[in-house]
Amino acid sequence: MTYISLFFISFISATLLPMGSEAFLVFNIKENYNIYLLLLFATLGNTLGSLLNYFLGLKGEEYLENKKYLDKKKIAKYKVFFDKYGAFSLLLSWVPIIGDPLTFIAGVLKYNLKFFILIVLFAKFIRYLFVTLVTLSII
Repeated sequence: MTYISLFFISFISATLLPMGSEAFLVFNIKENYNIYLLLLFATLGNTLGSLLNYFLGLKGEEYLENKKYLDKKKIAKYKVFFDKYGAFSLLLSWVPIIGDPLTFIAGVLKYNLKFFILIVLFAKFIRYLFVTLVTLSII
């Protein structure tokens, strides 16, 4: 049940809803749960939460255009820029406050889904690995 809970907390914390999964990960590491499974469930949950943001951006683009929040010409201009430099910005998808909107914007700008998944998966894993290694060095 711990791994499933970590998965859902990680999933929710990757969406636009505010929540942190690192504290729950640290707690479970200190409770001597399997570190590899903790890393797996936290990373997968957080990555899938970011994927939800991507799809909300992808499907929400039309709504945002209708409400005049977005302009098609500006979107096309930003898309060229994001296609070129988006991978670098998506490496920051793990950062609190800015990471979740970045994944949403990637969806709005229709960033390549395969690259999106690979980059976000890598960034989320590295963050959780770092938290795990710091926690283990303190224990």
